[in-house]
Parts: sequence; C-alpha cells; structure tokens
Amino acid sequence: MLMGTLVYGIRYSFPEYLCTFLVAGGVSTFALLKTSSKTISKLAHPNAPLGYGLCFLNLAFDGFTNATQDSLKARYPKTSAWTIMLGMNLWGTIYNMIYMFGLPHGSGFEAVHFCRQHPEAAWDIFLYCCCGAVGQNFIFLTISRFGSLANTTITTTRKFASIVISSLLSGNPLSTKQWGCVFMVFSGLSYQIYLKWQKLQRLQKKRKAT
Repeated sequence: MLMGTLVYGIRYSFPEYLCTFLVAGGVSTFALLKTSSKTISKLAHPNAPLGYGLCFLNLAFDGFTNATQDSLKARYPKTSAWTIMLGMNLWGTIYNMIYMFGLPHGSGFEAVHFCRQHPEAAWDIFLYCCCGAVGQNFIFLTISRFGSLANTTITTTRKFASIVISSLLSGNPLSTKQWGCVFMVFSGLSYQIYLKWQKLQRLQKKRKAT
C-alpha cells in the first residue's frame, strides 16, 4: 500500500489502512511472541542489521511489484492474468539465466552437472516447477480480478492460519497475548470483508437506480 501510494499515487481509505495494520501487526507480533528468547538472541548477534535490511528490501521490492501490477491492470484493463504471468516469468528467467550462466561465479553449470549425475533430483525439480506454475495461476487470477492487496491478504492469512493450526495440533497452547494477536488478525479480515460487502451493496443500488 505504501509503495502504491508513493510511486503511483494510489489512494486508499482509512478503513483499508486500518485493516492492513490489524492484519500485519497481528501477524508480526504473533511471530515475535512465538519465537523463543534463545532464538532471538542468536538472530540478533551479529547479523540483525543485515537481516532487517534484507527484509526491508524484500518488502519494498515486493510492494513495488504489486503496485506495478495494479497500475498495469488499471491502464490496460483487457490484459489477462496469464499475460502478466508470462511477462513476470519471462523476465525472471532471463535474469536468472544471466546470473547463473553469465557471471564468473554463477552456479548454473554445476546445477546442470548435478542433475545429470542425479536424474531423480531433476525430476523432483520439474515436479516442483509444475506445482509452482499451477499455484501461480491462482495468484495472478486473484491479482487480475481483485487486486494485489486482496492477494496479499489471502496469502498472509493462509500462512498465519497454518501457524496457528500447527501450534494447536502439536500441543503448544497459545498464550493470552498470542490469542490477542489472533483476534487482531481476524478482526482486520472481518472488517475488510464487511467493507467489501458494503461496496458491493452500493454498486448494486446504483445499478438498480440506473
């Protein structure tokens, strides 16, 4: 949302910012509370600044990509989800080929040699790529029809729900603070669904009036 606002001037309403804050804040706080103090101390020394910096760059580039996809869809409404998917994968393949085979220390030739020696590994990689391609269809269809914000909300919710369910099934009870984070996340999601419902109701009233 920030990248969309800063780069492309996309305007979001205050309720949309509130929903995002509840979901992102709840997930982040839950993850910090779930991580043990011993693990946090290991992560904090000596690479904490580097780790946080890489996370910030990842979020910035991811936000820029999502905002660009929304901008392209707005400028070219007839662009299909598979056209966007093709462009993303095509340029990603070009960059990876240059990095793996064009640079002096690229590991592309070593990877090819390894797959020749271990054909079962090459088959696993092929199946993994097929699964990724199938999953990308749902991702780009969601972005094309509902926007990147909805896609980000869905993926974040899925990851968060997986963590909560795995914690409960493994016999690790959640603390009061962690349940508070769960309440934050699902409050934000419920409010977002309510806003979507209100918007749909307004559109239906306008159509009936016309």
